[in-house]
Amino acid sequence: MKTTFSFLAVVALVVGPLALRAENFAITGGTVYSMAGAPLKNGVILIRDGKIEAIGPAASITIPAGYRTLTATVVTPGLIDAHTTVGLSGILNQPNDQDQLERSASFQPELRALDAYNAKDPLVAWVRSFGVTTVNTGHSPGALSSGQTMIVKTYGRTADEDVINPAAMTAVALGRNGLTAAEVVPGAGTPSAKAPGTRAKAVAMLRAEFIKAQEYARKREAKDETKRPARDLKSETLLRAFSGEQPLLVNAHRQQDILSALRVAKEFGVKIILDGCADAPLVLNEIKASGFSVILHPTMARSSEDAENLSVETAAKLRAAGIPFALQSGYESYVPKIRVVLFEAAIAAANGLGFDAALASVTLEAAKLLGIAARTGSLAIGKDADLALYDGDPFEYTTHCIGAVVGGQIFADGPR
Repeated sequence: MKTTFSFLAVVALVVGPLALRAENFAITGGTVYSMAGAPLKNGVILIRDGKIEAIGPAASITIPAGYRTLTATVVTPGLIDAHTTVGLSGILNQPNDQDQLERSASFQPELRALDAYNAKDPLVAWVRSFGVTTVNTGHSPGALSSGQTMIVKTYGRTADEDVINPAAMTAVALGRNGLTAAEVVPGAGTPSAKAPGTRAKAVAMLRAEFIKAQEYARKREAKDETKRPARDLKSETLLRAFSGEQPLLVNAHRQQDILSALRVAKEFGVKIILDGCADAPLVLNEIKASGFSVILHPTMARSSEDAENLSVETAAKLRAAGIPFALQSGYESYVPKIRVVLFEAAIAAANGLGFDAALASVTLEAAKLLGIAARTGSLAIGKDADLALYDGDPFEYTTHCIGAVVGGQIFADGPR
């Protein structure tokens, strides 16, 4: 730990936030949590051309000549934030860097996070400085459908260079978060007059849009080309949900909204991922029976309105029920707009989830949920070299993240 902390800290002090392209290097860790087996004591990871070349105990791996060697007390896979708005909601909290919610209409699934993501916003580097190397980011709750999310690495280059999946999920919100597009917010533009005002109206509007998409698909197959409809981006987006290519990410906190989401998914045969789920403990059996996964609300989020029943123990209850889940930083309406998923996992770990499951919820389990486990989420030969380096237990408040590796690129933004 001493060697690495000194190396990274000194360079950061000299040149500021660091991004070095280290083609071939090694990382040694007092404890390496690979998430692909038991923790390694005195582990070594060899990295070549952005991929993991070898991993194992120091006694079995020889570091080749010419490899740079970094050392940390604890090494984990790079953390994965399963749902955030980073890159759309910027660090300044000013209208010019707030693209997370379009209020001109209540149903806009065609909006792409890819077209708004600012890879160079300081907030991207901020979350990376805590070990977050991959995020599922996009438009925030606040409309019946606010747009599509994207999965992106936190290199900080450009959206096109950093993206893994440009159209990962289509965001839908039931409950209060799906009604607020009708509220007047100073400086936010004119709200939609067609925004739903009640839960029943929101679900009816959602069902109507699904039916339109199904009709669009039928008409598009007409033999007579002159009778085929003009392209409809809304319908095309929803059709990807029907095919299973792009699931719906349904934000729902209250138990009746969770059940409405499950009901609609069953009616139209679409795959959904539940988002938020403050009331999950009240409907665990129903969620489990559905087979759908959950991206749980930030454990330290404020308990109010629809989320009045959220609890720091909900993650442990989901795990006990055998429901696949991951944690998120979510979206906040104040600076700096998002939380740090590392701290959310730490609180869950201390409230029944335990260290191993908490770490999995922001690494391997998050990767599985997002469909990127073949590339990241664990440390294994051939996977992307995404790692987080710490000078102690990553869930201890006094521990620092002393560096992150994203696709084999070393970042030292200063110890956090």
